Amino acid sequence: MSKLKKVLLWIIGIVLVLFLLMKFAVGPYIISQTKVHSPEKHISFNQNDLELRVFYNSPSKKGRTIFGELVPYDEVWRTGANEASTFTTNKDLLIHGKTLPKGTYSLWTIPGESSWQVIFNSEMYDWGVKFSDQTPSREPEYDVVVATAPSSKSLTVTENFTISFTENKKNTIMILAWDIIVVPVLLQEK
Repeated sequence: MSKLKKVLLWIIGIVLVLFLLMKFAVGPYIISQTKVHSPEKHISFNQNDLELRVFYNSPSKKGRTIFGELVPYDEVWRTGANEASTFTTNKDLLIHGKTLPKGTYSLWTIPGESSWQVIFNSEMYDWGVKFSDQTPSREPEYDVVVATAPSSKSLTVTENFTISFTENKKNTIMILAWDIIVVPVLLQEK
């Protein structure tokens, strides 16, 4: 075997080892460290035969001003931290009057001062932002529903970003809450 082939095989071996280290050691370690500060949450809601599930990562307020500063107004937000949040329904829903077919969607928002755009996108994204420029991973051409939901100020502070469900006589309500902001998203079975 020639010297050039040996050097080339040696370089390929080093690149392969570095790739495997990044994929199976360094990458998972970095991701696990981000989860310490923004832990994963899995929320389920079951009523009769309606099943809803949400996955998101829950960042903390930590004394910061959240909306309008950390999370800018009128810009797409991954609705949590780390991976893109997901929403799953086993039935077709009406969301503020717009039809969302059963399935799993990535969940995005555009916070505003008095209302939010709540976006259900048919694509799944590994991470909520692009590593290259930290812009949201969302591709608008895959938006299935974009609904407007009012936001209001709470009398209490929610330290960790939270998604929860409640119900009234007509609707299931998905509640997005963080800092002093609460956004109710009306969900009706179609």
